[in-house]
Amino acid sequence: MQARDTRRASATIVLPAPVVGPVRAVLQRVLIALTVLTAVALLVWLDGDGYRDGEQRGVGLLDAFYYATVTLSTTGYGDITPLSDRARLVNVLVITPLRIAFLIILVGTTLEVLTQRTREQLRQSRWRSSLREHTVVVGYGTKGRSAVRALLDDGTDPSGIVVVDNDPEHIAEASDDGLAAIQGDGTRADVLRRAEVEHAVRVIVSVPRDDAAVLVTLTVRRHNPTAYVVAAVREAENAPLLRDGGANNVVVSSEAAGRLLGVAASSPSTGAIFEDLLVPGQGLELAERDVLREEVGLPPRACSDLVVAIIRDGRTQMFHSEQNLKLRRTDRVVVVRPAGHEHVPGAQA
Repeated sequence: MQARDTRRASATIVLPAPVVGPVRAVLQRVLIALTVLTAVALLVWLDGDGYRDGEQRGVGLLDAFYYATVTLSTTGYGDITPLSDRARLVNVLVITPLRIAFLIILVGTTLEVLTQRTREQLRQSRWRSSLREHTVVVGYGTKGRSAVRALLDDGTDPSGIVVVDNDPEHIAEASDDGLAAIQGDGTRADVLRRAEVEHAVRVIVSVPRDDAAVLVTLTVRRHNPTAYVVAAVREAENAPLLRDGGANNVVVSSEAAGRLLGVAASSPSTGAIFEDLLVPGQGLELAERDVLREEVGLPPRACSDLVVAIIRDGRTQMFHSEQNLKLRRTDRVVVVRPAGHEHVPGAQA
């Protein structure tokens, strides 16, 4: 408990950074360049008697802008030249540095925008081509963030999680959490294709509305018939629609929360155990693992971990001590064990 409080105290506030598009970035730099051009022209005009335009001494405002343009652009026709020492000193100390800054602003901006866009396109192309057997999370609200935290606590690589959400704030939060995020409507096929949903191994549907959850599930199933789809709904009456739409598992969030509230109210100790099981990395945890070599042929109650279910031939069987079952090498078991504990094959119980 003390460690958790310490982590909270060390949290920092991250403000959203403004995103400037390429067109706006170019316009800003052009405005700066025009400001520099105007400043040089005014300097030349104020010291007009220090310049010579052909055989005529002195320059007007138009001549000053002309001189500033050809000088800053390094064209330098030579028809207007600084004559006085003061004018030459201004050219050395002021106008020449401004000329360099002017070129950096114009040329550098163009190269920066082109390089940034090309680099981002190449990065996205490499990312999409390498995205295989990943997890797509549609909806990054409270349920979606909790689901992602559970995946990360279970050892899932953050690079293998892609978030899809229509809310810019949720996208920013996912990006801050180190996740790839795509802003768009998860019910649209083109948005899910950007998340490479056809190559995903599992999809978590945690959108706030039940009708949207059904549409997302149907769209996912159309593009990926084999992915394991877990969806959350608020109302139990909508759960059959999701199962008919292709969801492998449906969580009724309102009923689940209500059951936990009822258990916690009637039996606080039992409620505390349920809460502990739902929080990875603390106390006890539910885990799914392979049957160990030394456990093959034994009844589930002989395992070192408490077996609560057996997964055999793709079907989950709840286990109780009265059952006469023998574990097979191809089985997987769902166990209750201390958090962070992993049974080492060959170790003695």
